Amino acid sequence: MRTLIYNFFGITMLALLGLTSCQNELDLKPTNDITSDRAYSSLAGYKQVLAKVYGAYALTGNGVRLSDLGGIDPGNSDFLRLFWNLQEMSTDEAVNAWGDRGLVDLQTNSWTSDNVQIQGLYTRSIYQITVANTFIRESSDEKISSRGLSGADASEIRRFAAEARFLRAFQYWVLLDVFGNPPFVTEQDAIGKTLPKQTTRSALFNYIESELKAIEPLMADARQNEYGRADKGAVNALLARLYINAQVYLGQPKYAEAREAASKVIAAGYSLMPEYKNLFRADNHLNNNEVILSINYDGTNTQNFGGTTFLVNASIKGAWKEEFGLTGPEAGWAGNHTRDNLPALFPSTNDKRAMFKGNDPTMDDFNIFDEGLAVAKWNNLTSDDKVVPGYEGRVCSVDFPLFRLAEMYLIYAEAVKRGGASSGGTEGTAITYLNLLRQRAYGNATGNLSAYSLDDILNERGRELYWEGFRRTDLIRFGKFSEGSYLWPFKGGVKAGSPFSSHRNLYPLPASDISSNPNLTQNTGY
Repeated sequence: MRTLIYNFFGITMLALLGLTSCQNELDLKPTNDITSDRAYSSLAGYKQVLAKVYGAYALTGNGVRLSDLGGIDPGNSDFLRLFWNLQEMSTDEAVNAWGDRGLVDLQTNSWTSDNVQIQGLYTRSIYQITVANTFIRESSDEKISSRGLSGADASEIRRFAAEARFLRAFQYWVLLDVFGNPPFVTEQDAIGKTLPKQTTRSALFNYIESELKAIEPLMADARQNEYGRADKGAVNALLARLYINAQVYLGQPKYAEAREAASKVIAAGYSLMPEYKNLFRADNHLNNNEVILSINYDGTNTQNFGGTTFLVNASIKGAWKEEFGLTGPEAGWAGNHTRDNLPALFPSTNDKRAMFKGNDPTMDDFNIFDEGLAVAKWNNLTSDDKVVPGYEGRVCSVDFPLFRLAEMYLIYAEAVKRGGASSGGTEGTAITYLNLLRQRAYGNATGNLSAYSLDDILNERGRELYWEGFRRTDLIRFGKFSEGSYLWPFKGGVKAGSPFSSHRNLYPLPASDISSNPNLTQNTGY
């Protein structure tokens, strides 16, 4: 199925205007021939354009050193690389040795509204919303009918549109979680007429929830779509993630709803990958019934220096490259490494999820790669240790799981512990799910739990989901991000760790967009 989806990505791509500010990026219009009625004249044409909606998650632009975004180095403009930096570098899990523009401020929780990493994610998410809006506009019943498309072809195009609405909802969730109150435009807004209006966090939450509920009946059944395309399982997985964070987003809990959405996913027939390490290998698209939706990367067809290419290369040094399936002379970038707290989450040497390299878990200087441990979780070798060719011997073919079954088990257990049992969940079932994760990690039942606390859930999320882009959101939900009750090296810019202002639970809207769009009000504290 991976060959099919990558041929799908490789079809002619939609070219959009480069983005430099929020003044008009949410109502950009594609500018080349692919947007003409000729491109949308058949089912195959629609599928070609849908490729860009998906491809915008895995590609930086139409070439390995090109970007759809302005004002940022193409290698740094991939969605996953930007999202990962904001979610991990600001927490107890990761630091970087390079001193790249914007990274040090993330690591010391001292960012401003001019931070290029923050602006990059904001613009990338809005770009992807723009691409989705364009496709959805062209997939209305009126447009489909005017092009002489009907019957099964029209029905399939409506399913494509539902998938585009899901991908748009996912990016609006990113903006909800990271920025809170972003600008908001859908396919219903006129193109190029007015500056985007700002939404509120509660209104955006309600919009995402309503969109997901509306499209759920239109999507392919769970596990029945092409690999790498969204289905009902992905819809309910995003709902579960939305609901488990509702107390943060809305100020009111939705734990019963979180448990119910996670239960729908669990009941859909997914199963854990037998070996944890194989979730993060170059053939993780094969025999993988755990991943609900992935961003697909390929060393030949999706070449860029973000994504899992970044996660593999930045986590190792060149001397180790062959152990990680890399052959190029520039492979192994010696950048990302751990703070003390991450390896400390693994007190048992029997937990096979602890995939680290190095000798000293203590990190005293984040500019030195060999201080702290390197993370060996992401690896471009296949599960049987074969090398997969990639551009310049350093572009990787590891797919990134946006949603996987393990997260749903953890959401179920947390929701039950926080009060979601009232709608039918039980702690006994939650413990069963947690122990399935621990049995895979230990290879037997020696790590099994008989009871659990909320702290146990946070720690288990750290062990199961580390370096997958969850940690900032998790720490905020558990009241341990800005607070002084939990510290890590250089938290708040202090070597021993220090609390910082809670206004940093949200990132700022980019200063350039605040100045160019009078409809936008900056987040409190910036």
